[in-house]
Amino acid sequence: MLYILAILFPPLAILFTGKIFQAIFNLIIAVVGVVLFVVSIGALGIVYLIAIIHAIIAVHDYRQRKRDERLINSVRGKD
Repeated sequence: MLYILAILFPPLAILFTGKIFQAIFNLIIAVVGVVLFVVSIGALGIVYLIAIIHAIIAVHDYRQRKRDERLINSVRGKD
């Protein structure tokens, strides 16, 4: 679900992972990407793609961190 959100609205996906400053940074990148896309009639829409890639990496990092925490807790005997 977060991966789909990362593609459709990258700053919101990062915000749901709890990374507020990265979400603000991604929002700036996304807005610049949309503005450049509109102004240049699609030529510079690659900047928005960078925001999407950043969001996907942040969501993947969040999910990996949660998996690691569950593994550590199960090894320690905590549930």
